[in-house]
Amino acid sequence: MFHDPSGFVAEPDLIRALWQHAIPLDCTKGRKLFRQGDDPSGLFVLRSGDATLILENDGGVQVARVPMPPGSILGLPALVSDKPYSTSAVAKSGATVGFVNRNDFSALMLTEPLLALMIVRVLAAEVRNTRAAISECLALSHRGRAVRRK
Repeated sequence: MFHDPSGFVAEPDLIRALWQHAIPLDCTKGRKLFRQGDDPSGLFVLRSGDATLILENDGGVQVARVPMPPGSILGLPALVSDKPYSTSAVAKSGATVGFVNRNDFSALMLTEPLLALMIVRVLAAEVRNTRAAISECLALSHRGRAVRRK
């Protein structure tokens, strides 16, 4: 399944603002940022390098791996919805990642309405890209059934 990671990439002004409130993480050897099913404690800003989002089914089998480019915000839907992370995220060796805790994020969204709008744009792009990936997957599934019927 193809998933366009551009839905996770934020505007440079948003990345700069979040980075001012971020705690840098040591990712010299790579690092698991969060695990699917865990309660969200904050979000992660990928400033440089690479990370991967991993989606598992209920049986723990990986069903998707999506490479994340620099400028990605990871864990945002869980933080905003106050629901468990729906994926796991791993930063690759040498990535520059910052962690913004829940309280700092909430305060920033209350005091900077333009940043809140940028957050909504990131979430909207993620929804659009996820819907496109689901549509593609369903189309492939439908074509496979059509071929088998012949």
